[in-house]
Parts: sequence; C-alpha cells; structure tokens
Amino acid sequence: MNIILLSGGSGKRLWPLSNDVRSKQFIKLFKNNDEYESMLQRVYRQITTVDVDAKITIATSKSQASTIKNQLGEKVSICVEPCRRDTFPAIALAAAYLHDELGIDENEAVVVCPVDPYVDSTYYETVQSLQKLVEQGDANLVLMGIEPTYPSEKYGYIIPESGENVSKVKEFKEKPDMEIAKKYLAQNALWNAGIFAFKLDYLLDKAHSMIDFVDYRDLFNKYDTLAKISFDYAVVEKESSIQVLRYSGNWRDVGTWNMMAEVMTDRTMGRVILDETCENTNVVNELNIPILCMGCKDMIIAASGDGILISDKERSGYMKPYVEKIETEAMFAEKSWGTYTVIDVQPGSMTVKVSMRAGEHMTYHMHNCREEVWTVVSGKGTLEYRSIRFENEILDQPNFQGNAAVNYTDCNTPWTRIIEHKWFEFGKDEAGNDLPKTIISREYSSEWNPGDEPYYPVNDKKNNLLYMKYKELADQNNKIIFGGRLGEYKYYDMDTTVEAALKCIAREFI
Repeated sequence: MNIILLSGGSGKRLWPLSNDVRSKQFIKLFKNNDEYESMLQRVYRQITTVDVDAKITIATSKSQASTIKNQLGEKVSICVEPCRRDTFPAIALAAAYLHDELGIDENEAVVVCPVDPYVDSTYYETVQSLQKLVEQGDANLVLMGIEPTYPSEKYGYIIPESGENVSKVKEFKEKPDMEIAKKYLAQNALWNAGIFAFKLDYLLDKAHSMIDFVDYRDLFNKYDTLAKISFDYAVVEKESSIQVLRYSGNWRDVGTWNMMAEVMTDRTMGRVILDETCENTNVVNELNIPILCMGCKDMIIAASGDGILISDKERSGYMKPYVEKIETEAMFAEKSWGTYTVIDVQPGSMTVKVSMRAGEHMTYHMHNCREEVWTVVSGKGTLEYRSIRFENEILDQPNFQGNAAVNYTDCNTPWTRIIEHKWFEFGKDEAGNDLPKTIISREYSSEWNPGDEPYYPVNDKKNNLLYMKYKELADQNNKIIFGGRLGEYKYYDMDTTVEAALKCIAREFI
C-alpha cells in the first residue's frame, strides 16, 4: 500500500521534551524489546509489520526532515514542504511527489494518516481495508472513523448514514460541547481522526483544479504562494461520493502528558528514584542529575535542558498558555548525522555537544560573523581527500597524442590529464608495427566521499592537524606503519614515494 504520513507542527503539549524543533512524535518514550522508540519509529515499524512492501512517504517541514532521517535512516522517502501551508497543500504536494518523483501510477490507491496515533496492529490492518475500498470504486473518497469510547469535546465527528461497518457519510460536525457529543454518539457518530484514502488521480485532479501547477517541482517552487487551507475544508466536506469505514480497535491521541502517561512502558525514565509513598506518578528525566520524588501522587514530572515540569496529571493538559510565556532556545535536536545538545549559553558564546554516528558527515557551512572552536572528545573524524573520475575511449587511430600522459592546466578544459595507454608499452606490437587502435583515459578532478578511492590529500590546516592525531595514535602501537604517499598524507612524486618507502623499510626491518 501507498501511505502518506503527515508529520507537521511543533507543539509544546509535551514540554519540556517537545519544543519548536522537537515534536512529540520524535520523543522516545515507548519500549520495543530493550530499546526506547519514538512514535514515528513505532508507527513505521507497525506499518511495515502489517505490510512489508508498504511504500511510506512522510510529508513534513524542513525543520523535521533531519530528525526523521536520524530516526529512520534513508529507508523512507520524505516530501519536504518549503514552508507551512496546512494539510491540503501538504497532501497535494505529497501526491505530486508520489506521481512525478516516485513514479506511482495515478490509478493506485493512497492512504493519508497522521504520524502520531497510539494504536495496535489492527489499526493498520484496517488502513489496508481502506485501500481495498478505494480500489472497488464505490466512492471517490474513503475515510476511517474512530468509534468513540466516550463523548468527547476534543474531536470533530463524522455522522454516517448507518451503523454498518462501511457506510456513506451523512455530514460532518465540528467539535461539540458535552451534551451535543452525547447526541452524536446516539447517531452512531465516529471521531474524525484525519485518515483519508483516494486514488492518486482523484487528488491530483482536485489539486490542479485549485492550484495552477505543471508538476511536483513546479508546485514546490510555487508553494509559498498557496492559500492555507485544511484538507477537510478543501476536499472532504465538499465531496458527495464519500464513505467511512468504522474502526473499533485501540486508538489513543497521546497529545498531553496525562494521556502519554497511560501508555508509557515504564513509570520512570532516566535517573529517577521514587520512594514507596509515591502513587500514580510518572517521571521522565533527560538531565544528567538525579530526581528524587517522595510522597508524589497523581503527578507528572518531566525534566530536560529546556526546563522542568511538575504538574498534577489532570492539569498537565492545560499547560499550553503558560509554556508559551517561556522564552528559551531549543537545547536539544536530532540531526540526520547525530544529535546536537546545548550545554551552556553565555553572553556572546555558546557551548554545544555534537554527537555524530559512525560513517555520517555534516554538510559544509560558513559563518561570516561567528567563530567556532571544535574540540574532539572522542573519535577523530575522516581525513579528506581529492579523487579522480576517469572516462575511457577507444579510438580508431594508431596515435592520439604521441606519449603516455599530457597535462591540461587551462581553466577551459574540464579534464586535468589524458593518458594514452599504448605508450606505456611503446605503442608497438611484437613485430614492431604500430597498433591500429589506441585507448585514452581522461582524468577529471572529483570530490571524494567515504568509500571512493583517494588520490590526493587535502593539505590544509584542519586535515594536517587531524592526520597528526592519527599519527600520534599510530606511534603508540608498534604494529602500525604509516608510509608512502597517502599513508603520510602528502603529495609525493614517484621518486620521493619510493625513497619514503625504502626509509620506512630500513627503519622497521633493518
């Protein structure tokens, strides 16, 4: 199945762990075997367990893309919004991305789901059923409605024509008060959880009727001009051919600490001590200092670099207006390459801890008004090199340039050297006759990436200092020898390379 997961917004309802950078779906509070996982990781795992061939695309903002790559790696496709424009533009952009960039056929069914429900596997089995209903073609749009467990004022409602498992939709209702919510339940109403399914061409046609664009890249470039409108207002509430599939399994919106505490695997996380008088209390501690709780009842305590929350569980759902008054920079962020933690902030300076996963790298960047000092505490990083790209060509002529190598140093020639291989064998056959063909190789200077063959060192201050660190480590081990051109991180001519190799042999073995 084709699934678009909507991962938007910043949200602070799980402050101090969630902030403008770190949304609730990225906080690792759920246990899978012996490791903690986030909502995002949990949802991705559940989908791929139900359907191992599921094609998952996450529609998200630029600020979240790096965190998603950190938690899921490169195995998931990401459609990045250039700016925030509500759910209809986000889904339209994702639909164009599926069609134009991923090659999904316009007749295939697509399901749109939020990224952060707390559910079991039956939820995604029902999502699969949505796809099948779309393929049957009885409706242009198929929704999945959540069967309410209580009259709620927090959700919009879908009023079906009947109480059957699959029904036509009669109407939609906004969030009601408690008395009206009770009346909705008597009408077999369902919570509207923002789950839609449609054929790809249906959504693309809707998008083209409302937005003037050619393809995905054109829509991406025009994205900042689009009106902010929800998918419900733009499409759902205007569609006459619409069905709803009833879902009665486990479903929870864990958007507040009180709801989150109900599904957390462990009562405590981090360095926490609860005495024997504590009751119904959950503590999450991301700080490197202990938290001792005594006599705490019905409480949620959460601590991070952004702040500390101490709240009655029921009151924790009303923290938003108070959190909005707190002015602080995000102190922790997950990046595609690792994590970024602010340790200390002073006037005119900041100390940050950067943890990089093995094999990852940052993009190059430059600051005009800031000076950075990097101190490597653990690990040394990768020495940088220059590489070469070869283009080979067989020519129907006995001679191209008359010798083995010709260098090109002008700025207009894209290659740096042409090698004519026959001249290494003097260009003759065994009888001394000219060979009828010749093979040449053009050398192009190329950026080096880990795994590529290195040809030249990058002789700047940064890399030379890094080389010396590796050299110091090598000198502490009598079984490691640094020799030769790249072994000594120098550019040697061949005679100098041979000389260095002989000296190395003499030093080690004679």
